[in-house]
Order: sequence, then C-alpha cells, then structure tokens
Amino acid sequence: MEAQRRIPKIREASGFNAVISENWGPLDRTPTLVPGTAEAAQAHRERFLAAVDRPGDGVFVIGSGLPSVRNDDNDHAFRASSTFLWFTGMGIDESFLVLTDTSSTLYTQRPAGPGDPDFFGNAAYGELWVGAMTGPADWSAALGIDVRPLSELDDDLTTLGGPFRGLGRIPDALAHRFDIRADADARRVADRLRQIKDAWEIDQMRAAVSATVLGFEQTVGQIATAKTMDRGERWLQGTFDRAARTYGVDVGYATIVAAAGHAAHLHWTRNDGPVRDGDLALLDMGIEMESRYTADVTRTIPVSGTFTDAQRAVYDIVVASQRAGLAVCTPGHRYSDFHFASMQVLAEGLDDLGLLPVSVDEALSADGQHHRRYIVCGVGHHLGLDVHDCSHSPYEDYQDAMLEPGMVHTLEPGLYFHVNDLSVPPEFRGIGVRIEDDLVITADGHENLSADLMPFGTDEIEAWTQARL
Repeated sequence: MEAQRRIPKIREASGFNAVISENWGPLDRTPTLVPGTAEAAQAHRERFLAAVDRPGDGVFVIGSGLPSVRNDDNDHAFRASSTFLWFTGMGIDESFLVLTDTSSTLYTQRPAGPGDPDFFGNAAYGELWVGAMTGPADWSAALGIDVRPLSELDDDLTTLGGPFRGLGRIPDALAHRFDIRADADARRVADRLRQIKDAWEIDQMRAAVSATVLGFEQTVGQIATAKTMDRGERWLQGTFDRAARTYGVDVGYATIVAAAGHAAHLHWTRNDGPVRDGDLALLDMGIEMESRYTADVTRTIPVSGTFTDAQRAVYDIVVASQRAGLAVCTPGHRYSDFHFASMQVLAEGLDDLGLLPVSVDEALSADGQHHRRYIVCGVGHHLGLDVHDCSHSPYEDYQDAMLEPGMVHTLEPGLYFHVNDLSVPPEFRGIGVRIEDDLVITADGHENLSADLMPFGTDEIEAWTQARL
C-alpha cells in the first residue's frame, strides 16, 4: 500500500460513513426544567399581551441570541437573552419565539443525531460531540407550546407577513430579511412586567440566595489556605465559582474577591492579589440557578476575624446606612427613597470622620454631592434574570417608581477609600466596605432574603467569620 501523506477526510470516506450511521440506541432528549417553568412562561406571555399596546398590530419576534466567539472555533458559554428566557423558560441559542395575539410558536434546532452528517461533522450541535440535544418535539412536550424546527422559521414569517416587532436578540441577517425592528415600547412593557416577580420567580430568587450563602460559607472557610498564596483572592474566587457550578448553573456575574486596597475598586474582578491578616476582604458574589434567576450578595469581612479600629469605624457607618435604607424599602415609598436614606447616613458618617469639605446639607444638595467621592456608584438595583434587571427602563419606571409587592432589588451602600486617596488620613486608605442584601417587597414591608441567612452587623459579621475560619 502506498503510504498516505494526507490525513483522510472522514466525511468523504465511504467506510466511515457506513459505520458511523448504524447501531445507535435511543437517547433521552427530555430537557431538564425547574418545576413550574412552563406555567410561569405561559403566564408571562399572557401578561405581556394584556399589557402591550396594540397586541394585534404586527408579530413579535423574540430571539435568544447567538453564541459569541471566544477565539477561533471556541465560543463563550452561551447564555440566552433574559427577555427570551422570561417569555419561554428556554435557554437554547439560535431560538425564536413568534408571538401574536392568538398564537405562540417556538423555533429551535433539530437534534443532529445518527444519520445526520452533522452528527459527527458539527462540533457545535452534533450529538457525537456535545451529547443529547433536545429537539422541537421534546421541547413542545416540556413547555406546552408549539415548537417547530428552525428551518421552518423563514417560511412561516413569510406567511405571517408582519409587520415584525423585535425583542431579545435578533441576528442582523434575520432582521434584514424580514425588516424586524427593535420595539422600544414593547421592551418597556416587558421590563415593567419583569420588575414585578410572581410567586414562582420569588421562589427562584430564594433558592439563588440560599445557594449563594452556602457558597459564601465555603469561600470564607478557605481563607486559611488563601493566606498562604500570592493569589489568595483567586483561590477564594475559585472556591465560590465551583459552588456556583455545583448548586446552580453558573455565577450570575463575574465574582469579586477584593482584599485590602482592591476593595475600593467597585468591580475588582482580576482577583489576583493576596489575602492577609489585617486586611478586609470584600466578597461580591452570586449564584445563577437553573431557572437563570440570580442572587447578588456582598459581605465585607475581616480576614483575621476582627476589625481594626479604622475598619470598624468605616464599617459601622455602612451598617447604619444599610439599616436606614432598609427602613424605607416598603410599599408607599419610591425606589429612590432608599438611595436618599442611605446616602444621608453615609454623608453624616463621613462628616463625623472629618472627611467632608462642606456641611452635610451642602454635600447632599443636587449641586454638591461631595460625599460621592467615596461612593460613586448607586446603592441598589433591580434583580432577577439579570443581575442588573431591567436596567434599560426609563427613570420614571425605575428610580422614580413606587415600590410594589413582588419587586426584588438589592440594597448595597458602601464607602471606598483608595490607597492613593490623599483626601483621607493614612489609616483609612485602602479600606473598602460594601454590604449588599437582596430584598423582596411585600404587602407590608420587605423580606430580606440574604440577611436572614447571613448577618451584616459589625459584631455579628465578626462572629460569623470567626466561626468559619
């Protein structure tokens, strides 16, 4: 036999094609869904159609999105559009919901199983590569909705004729073919509805917070090991991220483990520094569950188990700010009320430390805001399928809206003194403190999902930390 100099292309080899298509048993392609997913998604669609202006005028096309390339032929892990998830409960890429006032139809890829050239030839969808893939029939049975192969989408859109109103992530090519235009009014309606969680959604939030607190406990339990490493922050990040993959589907956002001066950086996700006795460690972490609802919790702990005097002074101010904000997280208050309540206490605390260059009243004035040098971020946000849920809502629907039962939001005041901040005394430089809890607004107040499981008071967080070191 003449020596081969080229590796054969198996797709062109008749022998391979003969053996690869035969002698395969059945696979279970039933999707794994959180109980209640189908019913919740149906209720969401019904609420949307009842609320949206002119539901019978046109066809809503809601896309899950496409994978994004990490490098070459490697994609980032796919995460569907939260709008699509809210309407469908399904998280598969390149899927679409076509919604009218009388029908709901999902479109998604067929499984590439034995007998299909993509079974072995497509590393993204071929079942030989990625395992069993749920197809239209199984999705239809699980979700109680008409689900069709993606290959039928173009013909069905042509038959429907439009006009088409886009939501979620619509690929440019499809948008151009059918003149699918992003519908800002419909998005505003969907976001407003998403702000008010139903009972099923609140259960998902409780589960996410419970899992997150468990992850916090395991992370703090690794501090002794982290202190032996040059990159102790990263060891702690890895501990939490492993918990997220174990108890949920993933982290809800990039885990923040910020020790010492790194804690003053609001989004310190490098996590490449050491963790040492005498430092504070700011842990901002959340687990996203299979339902794709996420928690977002922050605790700032003394690495040694005990605050220094300077750390305690700053931490006490943030505790007081948190409690002031919590007091107005009730129906009858505007969303912005907890911002003003928390900021009032922060400004007063900074004044007590001698750090305000003006009076408290002048600092809090609209043209002042001097205290914001030490907290340039806000003190809360809506929470749900996105860590910053419904963040594109207009001011009147968000910050100026009244708090209503079913809303879920964070409360997260903090103070951040950078290592090179010459406006503060040396003993405060490098101290960053944030306390963040996840709240559900109820008919008569709120339920604090996280503080009920993990304390934030100064003495209490010391004791909690010491018990886990």
